[in-house]
Amino acid sequence: MSALLPWIAVIVTIIAGWALLKRYQTHLVLLFAGLVILVCVALMGDASFLPKGVKPSGFWLFDIFATLKSIATKQSSGIGFLIMTAGGFAAYMDRIGAAKALVDIAVKPLAKLRAPYVVLAAGYLVGQILVMVIPSAAGLAMLLLVALFPILKAVGTSPAAAAAVIGTSAGMTFTPTAGTANLAAKVAGLDPIIYLVQYQLPLAVPTLIVCCVAHYFVQRWYDKKNDDVYAEAAAVKAVDAPQVPKWYAIFPILPIALLIIFSKLVVASVKLDTIAALFMVWTGVVVIEIIRLRDVKKIFKDAMAMFQSMGKMFAGIVALIICAEFFATGLQTSGLIDALIKSAQGVGAGMGAMTVLLTGIVSVVTFLTGSGVGAYSSFATLAPDVAAGLGGSVEALVTPMQFASGMLRAMSPVAGVIIAVAGAAGVSPVAIVRRTWIPMILGLLTTLIVNQILFG
Repeated sequence: MSALLPWIAVIVTIIAGWALLKRYQTHLVLLFAGLVILVCVALMGDASFLPKGVKPSGFWLFDIFATLKSIATKQSSGIGFLIMTAGGFAAYMDRIGAAKALVDIAVKPLAKLRAPYVVLAAGYLVGQILVMVIPSAAGLAMLLLVALFPILKAVGTSPAAAAAVIGTSAGMTFTPTAGTANLAAKVAGLDPIIYLVQYQLPLAVPTLIVCCVAHYFVQRWYDKKNDDVYAEAAAVKAVDAPQVPKWYAIFPILPIALLIIFSKLVVASVKLDTIAALFMVWTGVVVIEIIRLRDVKKIFKDAMAMFQSMGKMFAGIVALIICAEFFATGLQTSGLIDALIKSAQGVGAGMGAMTVLLTGIVSVVTFLTGSGVGAYSSFATLAPDVAAGLGGSVEALVTPMQFASGMLRAMSPVAGVIIAVAGAAGVSPVAIVRRTWIPMILGLLTTLIVNQILFG
């Protein structure tokens, strides 16, 4: 009977995929998909699905929920808490105006350039650099719509071209404070800064160059074609943030700078934890705000944005990661992953082919659902077993998958960020994604090729 388990896992996965396409709630779809598979494993197989350190209860149903509890506890106190802290810090930077100050400074030099599509390509590059300190795709897009969008229109690019560039600005989240990047580093067993420098940046740099060049030619071609159908554009409101000194722009950058300094890259004798760095800078900024404004009541109220956003991050991203890992546990214990590895070995396929396969699955799910976190979280935790079975490195497997989860979101007409920028431009989301798919597909192909050359 246990031979049927991989096929049951395949059927459940297909049904889960159908449910996601029908826009059922992602968290619950993954949770119940994992539950169904684990019930079948308990009834038909002899696999042990309890995590290490968790003692059997004596009843298989209790063991399933003990597994869920173990996953939730691990994520909430580990990578999940880091994601919550990073999201809270980003929300506080936005509340006090530091994020807006950084974006304003970053895009200001572009206004001095006169070549429209050079400005446009440079705007994409600026956006991708800013995602290192503003890891929220939607949050960064809102800031860029206020600061960069008028500049791109003023130099002569169309609103649709400007929106397409802004919509792809968070395509690659290569930053130690981003949820998917942290999950990748955790799965690979690496410090987030080491993962960034040694694995993400070597792939990101050539990919960025290809995407910049592609944006230059694609947006110019569509602007010459001039067949976009414009309706009334949604008003792009100024970000509701206070006016602050320009030197506030250093605050969003400070945690990453400190993490780089106090790591194996610079000062190896002192190790600074990511969560500690975020809390330390947050506390320091609150003190600076008190000294500058002397309104303690208001400043403390603003500072609460950190904890309020942490709660929202748990309900959104962390809970999704918990459900996705529960689903992945079901896939692992069903024997499906072992079957895939043996099939790959049987046909002579190696890590390169499996990387393309898993990246392709993440890409398709992301494109169809408009969210990369659920797709990536579901398969990233499987990477160590796949890499071990095929004799490859985990890093070479998870990095292209992580980049794909962002790039395919930027070409999905149902992604929130694409819908937002399309509204600002006064065109349909489809009109935006026809301008984004070529740069993003070329970027993803570049990532896979360079990954194979460097780490394959």
